[in-house]
Amino acid sequence: MPDITHPSGCQTVITTFETTPGTCHDLLEALQDAYAAFISKQPGFISAGLHVNDAQTRIANYSQWQRREDFQAMLRSAEMRERNRRIHEMCRSFEPVMYDVAAVYG
Repeated sequence: MPDITHPSGCQTVITTFETTPGTCHDLLEALQDAYAAFISKQPGFISAGLHVNDAQTRIANYSQWQRREDFQAMLRSAEMRERNRRIHEMCRSFEPVMYDVAAVYG
């Protein structure tokens, strides 16, 4: 489970995918498969969550990694590059962005 703390001892990555209601479910399935079969087994992976907006036009992904280099190594792997090519076909765009936790409430 994601554990959001400040200061954080991990790397946070938030990725947004712009999609359509017609492809949202297919994209969500592809992302779920990527996490179950590959991403969650990579060195440094801590946790992730997938979120879909009501209109099914955006998927947001929150993931945590021990180090930013762990996330970058996963992205550079041959398997993930191939998966990202297929994922890109199902959405208008997607952008992973690394963040530092600035504050936590609740």
